[in-house]
Amino acid sequence: MILMLNIFTLILLIANIMMLLAIMLSKKSFSSSPFECGFDPKSSARIPFSLHFFLITVIFLIFDVEIALIFPIIPIFKLVNFMLWTKVSIFFLMILIIGLYHEWNQNMLNWTN
Repeated sequence: MILMLNIFTLILLIANIMMLLAIMLSKKSFSSSPFECGFDPKSSARIPFSLHFFLITVIFLIFDVEIALIFPIIPIFKLVNFMLWTKVSIFFLMILIIGLYHEWNQNMLNWTN
């Protein structure tokens, strides 16, 4: 028990020393400000925003979630009935393809006017 307490104390000490060093060595410049999406945060918040940024984000999230849902399909192949696996996989992929087709028809993938 004493050994665990000593290890915990050592880890806590090392973590605190590293945080202290990072604070002391970091270059703090108060004149600069964060710069996101090409906008200056100190300017007016009412300037027009291009929807292309939003559409890229939404499409990225959709395809990212799709990939996260497709990954478990592969290892499950060995554990379940082949016909059931095939039907579920085809059904899921068809939903994704229909969604992509809908985005294409709505001109969401067309980046130029």
